[in-house]
Amino acid sequence: MSDPASSAGDMLLSEDVAPAGPAPDILAALGEEDRARVAAHGRPRSFRRGDAVFRQGDSHDGVMVIERGLVRSFYAAPRGREITLAYWRPGAFVGGPDVFGGGRHIWAAEAARPTEALHLPGAGLRALAREVPDLALGIIDALAYKARCYSSLAQMLGTRSLSERLAHVLLHMAQIHGAPDDDPARGIAIAASFTHAEIAALIGSTRQWVTISLNRLQAQGALSQRRGVLRILKPDAIRALASGPDASG
Repeated sequence: MSDPASSAGDMLLSEDVAPAGPAPDILAALGEEDRARVAAHGRPRSFRRGDAVFRQGDSHDGVMVIERGLVRSFYAAPRGREITLAYWRPGAFVGGPDVFGGGRHIWAAEAARPTEALHLPGAGLRALAREVPDLALGIIDALAYKARCYSSLAQMLGTRSLSERLAHVLLHMAQIHGAPDDDPARGIAIAASFTHAEIAALIGSTRQWVTISLNRLQAQGALSQRRGVLRILKPDAIRALASGPDASG
């Protein structure tokens, strides 16, 4: 994957092609003095691409606020199959829902590209949230956003076919990372190149199924794949696929 963080949106499986903006930045409303207090509590962390930010089953120890880079959160089944919740951009945090510590991580998180983060340990974060109301409100807003993401994922997995999920992800990719060409016939190029395995993890499928399905859409003229660049040539055809077989009523 090249650089999905170059766009303003978070990449996730969503019923809405236009989700309600990126994840809230829990530090966005803080003044200079409050930011300094939070920074004094935090610990800077650096991760190389592929490094574990935290592992599924690890004890909770606060949250990681992403300052630069990109983080993927995902669930790994006992046999190794993975489902991606989202790719989180700078400003978002990972490590909920037990942001003040306690319990164990239900999901794992890894750096999808070199990442800098501010670790806010659970010990003391609760007291800090009491002392800095805007921080507490930012945490609540971010947790609400993540709850919507979990809800959307559950709805999509439970009610949409694999083909519909793939179409939704393609439309989401086009909206967040798409670059329309001056020549309409060349369609919309996806600026961030997701691998077939990464797309499969987003929709709960296998890499082989994604490869076969994308090749079929290419044969139908709906998209093209060349030298790692995916182009949406017929957005209406992808939207029709996303709507499902009963969309016409």
